[in-house]
Amino acid sequence: MQHDETDRTRMDAMREDYSLAGLAEEDLAADWVTQFDRWLHDAIVARLPEPNAMVLATASPVGEVASRSVLCKGVDEAGVVFYTNLGSDKSRDLTANPRAAATFPWIGLQRQVHVRGSVERVSPELTEQYWATRPRASRLGAWASPQSSVLPDRAELERLQAQVADRFGGSVDDAPDARVVPLPDFWGGWRIVPETVEFWQGRRSRLHDRLRFRRTDRGWVVERLAP
Repeated sequence: MQHDETDRTRMDAMREDYSLAGLAEEDLAADWVTQFDRWLHDAIVARLPEPNAMVLATASPVGEVASRSVLCKGVDEAGVVFYTNLGSDKSRDLTANPRAAATFPWIGLQRQVHVRGSVERVSPELTEQYWATRPRASRLGAWASPQSSVLPDRAELERLQAQVADRFGGSVDDAPDARVVPLPDFWGGWRIVPETVEFWQGRRSRLHDRLRFRRTDRGWVVERLAP
């Protein structure tokens, strides 16, 4: 216990002076997708763990905010895509309050990307295409897990997984009795349609560079925000 308390008292002194890079307006790509691709490539080359992970924030109709890490599975001019159980807490939030924010925390490069906007469901066709790329075990897991529901213990989850594996012929694609694992009707994709996309680069003395693409009626504009 003493060790834990000591660690907590040190938190106020935990800081780094960011100095890896800067971000000037003239260095910024012409559009947010190209700039995102550049930074994602840098994160991959730097071997950052889970470079496509993002912290997704949603809110209930009464303003109860929740956040969690999810994996981004697509970025283009239309927005930022992820997939999930449509009965999960996040999906219930998004159905009732169709707005979200996401942050890509590339801390190893002293960078973050913040995306904010409305949300929409991904088309069934695109969802089917992505579903087909998932490992068989992941498809079975999607069928097995009643996401965000209360379970009595771990054994119940494993029982549900075994039940689904038996239903579809096991977790190996080339097993003799393996059957197609179809897309469940309770599973799908969401797209954040960006209204703003901010590129954050840490700098010395907390004078960080913050350049934001903001959508307007006349197209995208770039703004520098105070750190």
